[in-house]
Amino acid sequence: MSALPRMAGAELMDEPAQDHTELSKSLEDLRRVNRWLGGTRVVLHHLGDLVRRHPRAGYRILDVATGSGDIPLEIAKWARAEDVAVRIVATDNHATTLEMARAHTAAEPAVTVETADALKLPYADDSFDVALISTALHHFDDERDCVRVLREMHRVSRIGLVVNDLARSRTALLGARLLAATVWRTHPVTRHDGPLSVRRSFTPDELRALAARAGFAKAMVHAHFPFRVALVVEKE
Repeated sequence: MSALPRMAGAELMDEPAQDHTELSKSLEDLRRVNRWLGGTRVVLHHLGDLVRRHPRAGYRILDVATGSGDIPLEIAKWARAEDVAVRIVATDNHATTLEMARAHTAAEPAVTVETADALKLPYADDSFDVALISTALHHFDDERDCVRVLREMHRVSRIGLVVNDLARSRTALLGARLLAATVWRTHPVTRHDGPLSVRRSFTPDELRALAARAGFAKAMVHAHFPFRVALVVEKE
């Protein structure tokens, strides 16, 4: 069977004027996907490994393209359970998404929400210990932009970065289409964006190639069941 080619295309949730109610439903669907299909677990696994290998009194963590801030909230919960001091800056560049992220994370003192463009992060070099991006790198169609995002995350982090994204495959696409026809059938944004996200996402080899183009000397790609892939780059 031939490989599933990567597809370009705009996701509805990225539209600046997207309907507030429909975007809220889509972000809620994304939280469920992260919770039940491995996105959150992948981040905590690799972040935990970096923390164990690079002990600090505390950690500043940057979450790029945070969506509604569900990953930062899970990191804060994990950190308390592990007795790890963290401060998490959750960023996005979509005004309505930022509004929802602020509301969703308001009760968590470890999380701060800020506006930031992933292509040009407004932070000094080494401002954070670890930079993260979850289910968002695939939103950049141009590989040059993907490389720019990776280099920006690398620039602002002292320890390294973690990319957590969908793994593109025919099986993953079939699963997304099944969800679009059932669970997401009344949610037009997710129904459109779910399968397209799979088509825009990466294979492990493609992530390795992006890391090489970015000039990273110490990069590892990990496949995670069922349809996740992670790129982990350490600077030290």
